[in-house]
Amino acid sequence: MPGWRTPCLAALVVAMGVAGPTTAPAQSAPAQAAPLRGAAKRLADRNASRYDEIFRRYTKRYFGPGFDWRLFKAQGMAESGLDPDATSYVGARGIMQLMPATYQGITSRRPEFGAINDPEWNIAAGIMHDRYLWKLWSESISERERPAFMFGSYNAGEGTIRRARRSALDRVGAAEEWAHIEEVAPTVPRWRYRETLDYVRKIDRYYGDIRRPR
Repeated sequence: MPGWRTPCLAALVVAMGVAGPTTAPAQSAPAQAAPLRGAAKRLADRNASRYDEIFRRYTKRYFGPGFDWRLFKAQGMAESGLDPDATSYVGARGIMQLMPATYQGITSRRPEFGAINDPEWNIAAGIMHDRYLWKLWSESISERERPAFMFGSYNAGEGTIRRARRSALDRVGAAEEWAHIEEVAPTVPRWRYRETLDYVRKIDRYYGDIRRPR
């Protein structure tokens, strides 16, 4: 069975003590992911301090002061390379690559948010959406596993990850760990699963690089 979670996402939950009761016993933080190489390393170096204050501000607002804001910066790097003008082939926009419909739903509750490609509001909305997904999985997924489910849902949609969990229950008899999802991913219909699994791993690699002393 593949590794149940990536090293740095696991270390985040062990080290930061995110809000809410811990549902799994504490363990020593695993070794960090391998250092970035080539273009990925150059991207991380170029973005070493870019938008840090915005990521700090909205991580604290939506996740509390104990959650590491660098995880969401790593997500922004994986999504767009922190390019506020990025647009995907499906129309997702900005640093956090939000679909316009998703952004419109968020701004209907936060009318103070400005244009979708404004870096501050795009980052704020992305982290706010992450918080929704974090809470969505809070009843069925432990805090130690939840970052991967949160990011997997951000990329593929919560409905896709629910279908993957049903498949995992049918095929391996469990669906509480990200490794269960990885194991059955090729069997889940209507899912570009390689993109999602690579996305979660990419966030982990960027997060590991950001956390290393420079």
